[in-house]
This record gives sequence, structure tokens and C-alpha cells, in this order.
Amino acid sequence: MSPTRYLTAAFYKFVDLPDYAERKPALLALCEAHKVKGLILLAREGINSTIAGAPDDVHAVLAYLRADPLLADLQHKESFASKAPFYRMKVRLKKEIVTMQVDGISPTQMAGTYVKPEDWNALISDPEVVVVDTRNDYEVDIGTFSGAINPHIKTFAELPGWVQQSERLRPQDGKKPKVAMFCTGGIRCEKSTAYMRAQGYDEVYHLEGGILKYLETVPPAKSLWQGECFVFDERVSVGHGLVPGQHGLCRACRQPLEDGATASPLFEAGVSCPRCHATTSDTQKASARERQRQWELAKTRQQVHIGAVLPKPVTG
Repeated sequence: MSPTRYLTAAFYKFVDLPDYAERKPALLALCEAHKVKGLILLAREGINSTIAGAPDDVHAVLAYLRADPLLADLQHKESFASKAPFYRMKVRLKKEIVTMQVDGISPTQMAGTYVKPEDWNALISDPEVVVVDTRNDYEVDIGTFSGAINPHIKTFAELPGWVQQSERLRPQDGKKPKVAMFCTGGIRCEKSTAYMRAQGYDEVYHLEGGILKYLETVPPAKSLWQGECFVFDERVSVGHGLVPGQHGLCRACRQPLEDGATASPLFEAGVSCPRCHATTSDTQKASARERQRQWELAKTRQQVHIGAVLPKPVTG
């Protein structure tokens, strides 16, 4: 029987896991035994995941992970939903748990200074602090902190190139500026602040727990957040209190739909939206159209379409 209430747990940890590949079979078997769905990424540099299922089952997976001394202090974020956020379970082996493509960056040794959500407003209100949103452009489009810089990157791997070219990050009077960085759940800004320190920036800060922890902790009346926060699951976006937002999702490019997108002639459910229409071929659109047809057929039969695209972890 399917649960009536689904617990979503998002977590990550940078930690040296030399045997990461050997961990996959037992972890996947455990998740499947508990009917937990989602995605777990394993790499030499650590673990990154979002999983969902019945609360007791999700907590059983978390307990299994924390039984390992290397993951004993693993922290997670929780939210609840009335429908399943994920349709499949995958454990994938990766070179990096968050892809930057820069060798020698170690968040376990070089990450910037953590700033708790309740102290974040004071930091980013300091005019001497350069505040950088490390997320992709489509994420920034639907919400960000007041005064934050949007690097206009399409992938996290583009961030180092932007840093090298940014005028706002140039030294003033021979001194590099203070920098505050943030992301969805903390993982990208841990790696980006480690990169900044490797580039010689001494005063680098990042939001502990990311935007999600801020929205969970800071009341709306005191918030400097504007808009909604994109998340990589069926909720699409969340607001304060992690309440699901108003944004829809393009099932083709897995990005939030812009205002008015569904009224555009370039929008076709499951096939394209104005953002991605020009990036796919007629053959790809035909394949997506058939996948959408199968999904709609399964829905009318009250079945889960196992070909549904699995979202990325939401911890970024």
C-alpha cells in the first residue's frame, strides 16, 4: 500500500569515500526493500541525495547511512508531500557529487565560513560584501536574495570562468573583496567557496543549509528573499516554510515554466516550452511526444509511468 504522506529527505556530505563504488549495491538494495525512491550520488568526494517515501522507511535509510562512522554526523532537511516526489530509485557513481570540473578543490579542507540563516541578513546587508548566487540562471529567475549578483550561468561548471571575469570580484586598493555565496541546499556554495579560497579570497562566507534552511528558519516579515526557490522534484518550487510554490515544470527540459509559457505556441506539454523549444530536434520532440502520450495513458489507468524522468537531487 502506498503511503498517504511522503517524507522527502535531502542531504549531502563532503567526505573521502575511497570505497564509494563498493557501497552502491547494499545501499540500493536497502532503499528498494523500504520502497524509498529518489536519487543518491556517490563519489570519492562524498554523497549527495534526495530520497522520499514513508517516514519510517526514509528514516531507516538515514539510520543505515549514519551507522557508518564517516557519515555519523550526516545532516538532512525534511519536507512532506501528499503525492510521491519521485518514481524510481537510482544510486549513481560519479566523479564529483557536484560538478565543477576543477581539480584540487576540497570543501572538507578549504570551504568558506558558515553563516547561520539568522545571521545571513546582517552579512548580505553589508555594502562591502559581494553577494553571489551560485545557481543556474533558470533557478535565479524565479527567486533570489535582494542585492545578489546573478552570474547568468547555465551549469555550475561555468561558475569558475565567471569568477575570473567578474569586475565585482576584482581587488580594490590591492585587496580582494569579502564574498558571500549561496545555493539551494548548501552543496554548491561549499564547493564554490573552496574554489574562491583557492583563488586567494580570504574572507569568503556561505549560507549554512542553503536557501532551503533560510526559508525554513527565517520568518517572512524578516526575510530578504524575493520570489520562490526552485527545487529538483515534483514540488518544482517552494516559499517560506518550504510550502510548495506556484511554478509549473517543463517535463522536457526539467526547468520551471516562465510566466505565460503555457500560452505560447512553443509550449507543448511534455515536449517543449519557450525556453527549450529551439534546443531539440524534430526526432527528439517526437520521442518526447510519445513519452507524454504513454504517461497520460498510465495516468488514466491510475498507474505509475516508470519511464518518468528522475529529477536531480535538490540539495544544491
